Amino acid sequence: MSNVLESAEQRCDAIEAPCSAIQTILSPRITDLGGFSVRRLLPTAKQKMVGPWIFFDEMGPADFPAGQGINVRPHPHIGIATVTYLFEGEILHRDSIGSLQPIRPGDINLMVAGRGITHSERERPSITVEDHRLHGLQLWLALPEDHEETEPAFHHYPSDDIPAITIQDVPVRVMIGSAYGVVSPVRQFSDTLYLEASLKAGQTLELPDAPERAVYVAQGGLTAHGSELPAHSMTVFAREPGVSVTATEDTRIAVIGGEPVGRRFIEWNFVSSRKERIEQAKDDWRAGRFDKVVGDETEFIPYE
Repeated sequence: MSNVLESAEQRCDAIEAPCSAIQTILSPRITDLGGFSVRRLLPTAKQKMVGPWIFFDEMGPADFPAGQGINVRPHPHIGIATVTYLFEGEILHRDSIGSLQPIRPGDINLMVAGRGITHSERERPSITVEDHRLHGLQLWLALPEDHEETEPAFHHYPSDDIPAITIQDVPVRVMIGSAYGVVSPVRQFSDTLYLEASLKAGQTLELPDAPERAVYVAQGGLTAHGSELPAHSMTVFAREPGVSVTATEDTRIAVIGGEPVGRRFIEWNFVSSRKERIEQAKDDWRAGRFDKVVGDETEFIPYE
């Protein structure tokens, strides 16, 4: 897939169809991590954030033979809350406040970095010992300024706790925020939207309103206002009523959005409204001043 950012105007000119609802269509930057591909949609040069969301990766799908798998050494974060959501597979989360949590498909796992947290992402031996697959999303929420230095925390929400509804015959799960008259129990720090939906070929879904919003096609394909939205693309929509997407084949989507929280700086794993705070975090990590991951104290990823 081309790593080209297409403007809404370019696509309108090409197909001679109205698409004022579409602001930008993003294609991913694909990175091979050694048998494990990551598609990164946010941030990009032209689209830094969508609402409070500042980072969006699709992991895999990756098939691992027995003896191999996810093995991400301890590393730090500040100024964000991370969301890990799996379609398939399992990740073992550990962090510096003592959390130990297997992350499984359908669960929402919200790690609040705040003033600073360290975590690792590995696998339980019972998973690694067999052939297995991993597929999911990793997203970062930029915390509003009055929460950037909050105490770190970890919140686990089992799949059964996430509201599931049917809209226009389309099954929808409201992971964070409110949509279609239901409210997710997942903690929010600002006005935030995150949902997923699975559409069969020919089905249409009207998107919920939000100050900013985007649709990611994790599988399949869509059309919207005369434009084709292929697999692994992210489409940023303007705020206007009656915006709908239609599946051209069986399709899984994620919808993200919410209220913007203001400009953020991002470097490595650090996000802040202040450049000097990121410099401090870099110095603290190099000097070993971050707390270590409980039960995973030996290894770490160096800042280079």
